[in-house]
Formats: sequence, C-alpha cells, structure tokens
Amino acid sequence: MSAPVFSTLGCRLNAYETEAMREMADAAGLSGAVVVNTCAVTAEAVRKARQEIRRLSRENPGVPVIVTGCAAQTEPETFASMPEVSRVIGNHEKMQPQTWADLRAPDLIGETEKVLVDDIMSVQETAGHLIDGFGRHRAYVQVQNGCDHRCTFCIIPFGRGNSRSVPAGVVVEQIKRLVGRGFNEVVLTGVDLTSWGGDLPGTPRLGDLVMRILRLVPDLPRLRISSIDSIEADENLMLAIATEPRLMPHLHLSLQAGDDMVLKRMKRRHLRDDAIAFCEEARRLRPDMVFGADIIAGFPTETDEMFANSVKLVSDCDLTFLHVFPYSARQGTPAARMPAVKGPVIRDRAAQLRAAGDAALRRHLDAQIGKTHRVLTEGPRLGRTEQFTEVSFDADQPEGTLMDLTIKGHDGQHLTI
Repeated sequence: MSAPVFSTLGCRLNAYETEAMREMADAAGLSGAVVVNTCAVTAEAVRKARQEIRRLSRENPGVPVIVTGCAAQTEPETFASMPEVSRVIGNHEKMQPQTWADLRAPDLIGETEKVLVDDIMSVQETAGHLIDGFGRHRAYVQVQNGCDHRCTFCIIPFGRGNSRSVPAGVVVEQIKRLVGRGFNEVVLTGVDLTSWGGDLPGTPRLGDLVMRILRLVPDLPRLRISSIDSIEADENLMLAIATEPRLMPHLHLSLQAGDDMVLKRMKRRHLRDDAIAFCEEARRLRPDMVFGADIIAGFPTETDEMFANSVKLVSDCDLTFLHVFPYSARQGTPAARMPAVKGPVIRDRAAQLRAAGDAALRRHLDAQIGKTHRVLTEGPRLGRTEQFTEVSFDADQPEGTLMDLTIKGHDGQHLTI
C-alpha cells in the first residue's frame, strides 16, 4: 500500500511535528492512511481542519483518516463525531513511536478505541523524538513546548500543555548533527520560546541556550530564533544580539496589540512602552535588526482610539513583517465572553493593519537597494537575507547555499538582484 498522506495546518511547530510523525509512521510501517495535523488557534482554524478532513477523505476513498494536533487535543469529540475520521490522537500521543506502531492498518478500522487523547496538562517532559531538520536549506529544532500563560484570547495552552524544555545538551548535540549534514541555518522553535529553561535544573534562560549553541557549535553559520515574548528577553539574549553576528538580526515578536487597555484585557504581560523600549534597545545593540510581529485586529472592547494605537505601534516599533489576525472568538476562552466588535469593523481594521504592514515592508525593501546581503537559497528561485527578507533570483540556484549578493531592486514583496 501507499505511504501515509500528511496534511499540516497552522504553525511552524506543527510542520516540524508532522515531519517527526512521518518518520515514526515510516519506522512503524504504517501505510494507506491520511494524517491531518490540526490547528486550534481560532474557530476558523477548526473549521478549516474539518474542511481539510472532508477533502482528503473524498480524494482518498476507503483510506482511514487519523486526526491529531491542537484542535484534536482541545475538542476531540468534534472530530470523533465525523464519519470520515477513524482515529483521534492527542498532541502528546502523536509524538510517541509506540502510537504509530499501534496504528498500523487494519487496526485503524478495528475494535480499538477511536479517541486516544490524554490530559496534556499532566505531561512533564518534551517528546523524546527529535528530527534532524526538514528540507535542505534550513533546519527547525524544537527546544520548548507548551505555555504557562493564560492570555484571554488563547486556547493553545490547553492544546499544548504546560511549558517544558529540551535540555541544552540535547539541543546542542542535535544541532551538531544538523551542521554535519550540511545545514547552514538552524531555527530554534517552540510554543513560548522565551520560557525555555524554566523547568530545567538551575532555571537557565533562552539567552544561555543561544550563547551555548554558538560557543559549542562553531561551524554553524547561522542561528535564528522564532517568535519571542519581548518582555521575557533575558540579559544573555540581549548580549547575543549585541555580540554574536551568527545570530540572525530578525526577531518575530508576540505583541498582539498596541494599546495598554487592550493588552491588559488580553492578560498580556507587557505594555505599549515595554514593546517600544525593547525594539529601541535591540536595534541600538544591533542596528540592522528587523522585527516581525503578531497583531490582533478587533479584540473585544477595542475602540477606534485603541485600534489607532495598534496601527501607530507599527511605526513606533519600526516593524517590518506584520502577521495580522482578525479577532475570532474561541469558545472556552475569557475573551469570547467579552463585548464583541462587529464583524465588518474587525475586517476593516485588519485591512488597515495589513496596509500599514505593506507600507512598512516597502520601506524596508527600499532601504536594501544597493546593499550586499548574505542570502541563503531556499529553492531554485528564492532565498532569504540575514533579516529574513525574501530575495527572488532570475536564474536557478542550488538549494541550501549561502551567497553574497548585491540588491538591485524589489517587486514590493521580494528583493531582486
């Protein structure tokens, strides 16, 4: 029978875990199955998951469908009730090799229990199964999972569990293997990355891990860190920003809003001035630093004045890459019980934020013309600078190569050479 078909929805961590599941499924000899790794970040994400399950079931008639991921963890009954679904697997269970050994067809359609989802809050350790990257250009290393915070709009802690960290020694050894396999860039990833180390002996911080990696893996050309909570940035992380050229000058910030009252109602741990101060300090330490950010449009109770503060944050923090999320009520979260902003207003505000983001990106692209960047090729016609800016090529290039290129222009989205 054919190899399993995998479909990933949601975040980069989900994509990483899909590759880990693919390896475990292959090792277990699983065949003739469809696996959907779901996202639960919004109600819309759950709707898309159901839509994807139905589509894949139609395209693979008679093939068992396995559903896992955050939405499967937070509302297993939703998927267990779908006639297309054979098994529902929790986020902890999906990372266990024995799970995949037990899922070999025809067991999927036998008498076994349809739902295998345990209490994620009882999980104390990260999954022991680590993959050695995926793709040929950039490797993602999961160093942390779960979240101890309870933002009022977010269901993810109930899908991922409490924060737990991969020990530094394990991370370093994995990165050494990746460098040995020829990877030129490694990205540290997690659900709440700046909480890394809080559950480890001595409570090290993310900056300690970054400095240790750069010290013990001297042949690693580029280290990148994914989304961080700027209020948790520690002294060694700031030191690494200032002194380590192999740490890439791009940070994606979990900001969510630019108004203090909205931030308080979100139960965030920073205020507007904290975000601005962090960006100013990081850019002082590393003048070529650029920032991406998540911002939610139309959070409950958000007035026009509050929203204007979020728009102004784009320029006040000099943000470059904006991820705009129209607010979507998530059942089971405190924000879902707050007075809602009307749908058309949410959509209009999201459009305004995206326009501000497009203008910010264009300013950044304009500023790169004439500069020389070291570009990592991601495909025959696409690469990224140290600042994570996309570069398009007019001729095929070998994937995974570092090239020094002078920027001649841009098309509004990509730099050109």
